[in-house]
Amino acid sequence: MIISRAGLAEFLRGRRESLQPEDVGLPRGPRRRTAGLRREEVAALCHMSTDYYSRLERERGPQPSEQMIASIAQGLHLDLDERDHLFRLAGHQPPPRGADSEHVSPGLLRIFDRLGDTPAEIVTEVGDTLRQTAPAIALHGDATRYTGPARSRGYRWFTDPSERELRLPEDHAHMSRTYAAGLRSLLAMRGPGSRAAHLAELLLAESEEFRSLWEVHEVGIHLNEVKRYQHLEVGRLELNCQALVDPHQAHRLMVYTAVPGTESYEKLQMLAVIGTQSLSLTGRDAGDTATGDRS
Repeated sequence: MIISRAGLAEFLRGRRESLQPEDVGLPRGPRRRTAGLRREEVAALCHMSTDYYSRLERERGPQPSEQMIASIAQGLHLDLDERDHLFRLAGHQPPPRGADSEHVSPGLLRIFDRLGDTPAEIVTEVGDTLRQTAPAIALHGDATRYTGPARSRGYRWFTDPSERELRLPEDHAHMSRTYAAGLRSLLAMRGPGSRAAHLAELLLAESEEFRSLWEVHEVGIHLNEVKRYQHLEVGRLELNCQALVDPHQAHRLMVYTAVPGTESYEKLQMLAVIGTQSLSLTGRDAGDTATGDRS
């Protein structure tokens, strides 16, 4: 496929000008005259330099990679039809839709963007973390940094001992059963060749505990409604987790809350502050390090 530079530039400008700061979780500011978002705001949302994004709107620069186009589609909160159109304009075949897609729907993103002071994360059906709020990073650590099969929280549970440090030892056995049963259900649903099948094959080869649980053929085992943590900085926490499911993309928005007036509620407030401070320090130290297309 051939890139349509004029079409790509026109589409990007149109989408940028149609979005307002509050649509993407940004503050409006007192002296705003720009119609829609500024180029530097879109560039930050897309994790690229302003210069690189600006060149695309001006029909200049090299052909953007599929990775960069996926980032732009997500940053501009495009739906799947708009995402696919953007890929074609950039000269690429659109990624497949369905359970393995990592493109988060605009509706789910709009809700997520309004949860900045709450531990919340968007995960795939196999436990890959796609988005985390700052308080969620303070609670769970940065789960978006993993690559390969380790992106799956269930895979890490059986292969990385550090994954269990946050959870109470007396809960470990039930959580192991839950992860194994959930993966078995996904494998039956998605079939051979799916991400679930690949993870099951890896875990059968790497984890004796997983192999013993797999042989039992359990399904329908669920995590406890109240999740118990032993956090390094704030200590014991008991949190409820509510999930909002996107049926088209098989993504879940997980929101962690505590009962008001409890000790866990106070500690969760502390974590929100810790997360905000960490995010501020990271931004101040890193500066504007985006350099555009890294492919």
